[in-house]
Amino acid sequence: MTQNLRFGIGVPTATEGMMYPVPYAGIDQAIRIAVEAESLGYESVWGNDHISTQSYVRREFQQPPSYFDPLSYLSYLAAVTTTVRLATCVLVLPFRHPVLVAKQAATIDQLSGGRFVLGIGVGAYREEFEAMWPKRALHRGDYVDESVEAIQLLLRERETSYSGNTVNFNNIESFPKAVQDPLPILSGGNSQGARRRAGRFCNGWLPACLTPDEYRIGVAEIAREAELNSRTLNDFEKAIQVVVSVDSTHEAAVSRFESSQVHAHLHSLSSSTLKGKLDAGLEERNLVGTPEEVREKILHYSDAGVETFAGLLFATNTVEETLESMAMFAEEVIGL
Repeated sequence: MTQNLRFGIGVPTATEGMMYPVPYAGIDQAIRIAVEAESLGYESVWGNDHISTQSYVRREFQQPPSYFDPLSYLSYLAAVTTTVRLATCVLVLPFRHPVLVAKQAATIDQLSGGRFVLGIGVGAYREEFEAMWPKRALHRGDYVDESVEAIQLLLRERETSYSGNTVNFNNIESFPKAVQDPLPILSGGNSQGARRRAGRFCNGWLPACLTPDEYRIGVAEIAREAELNSRTLNDFEKAIQVVVSVDSTHEAAVSRFESSQVHAHLHSLSSSTLKGKLDAGLEERNLVGTPEEVREKILHYSDAGVETFAGLLFATNTVEETLESMAMFAEEVIGL
């Protein structure tokens, strides 16, 4: 079953208050989860990206959540792991200048011996961007498009200049380059813009919580966009991020899922990542059920084109529960 599929763990760089309660994981525990993922045979680890606490999280928790910078965290992981790919799921490009991102990406790829994956997106919460840049009017989608183009040029050319509507720089020489050529850049997001970006510029697509049918439609749209731009999607990674809730009975798995912090978090995305997607039910958009039921769901996703289950999130409330769920999923569901 797992021969042509890859499974990666979502690591807690910025998950407190959203996917997990506050407090959830300190930096030592965040490192432990990644190291244990490699030990269990998972193929990759994926860190998310937040700068400031979201309004709904502040209302729910008195204690502020800990948000770690994903790139610094992955740099550390490069030294304490040997095989897992080190990925962002996703890096919010409007927080950063593309010249800096290209430098950081190449450095992590060098440190890890070619294991870095740059998943990128516009950011699910506009309020974070507006808190950083209260007087800056910016179309985030346009900025991400131009940033991806610029990063690819910076990773490929000796001297790079870029002149766009939102991104501009002149005569940058950025060395060393990444070990991987090209360094994989995955377009994160469910939106039409994310699919268009994947087909025009990127090396993969990374949406979240789509049904297999929705995923299949998205892949077809990306292929059409690529054809319109005279691209062939060789070595194009088709990934998805979902939540895992597995138990001995279907009812117990559903109860675990619906009582989890990550279930509440998904509802907070009703106006962004999951806009128009909640009516069909979150259970159908995630890996919820008995081991046999979840294996069947995985096969449906595979038939729809999914190759990588990236940044898996578990319906748990503590790090110890997460580690137990990781081990059980590895052994009983995917046979690692």
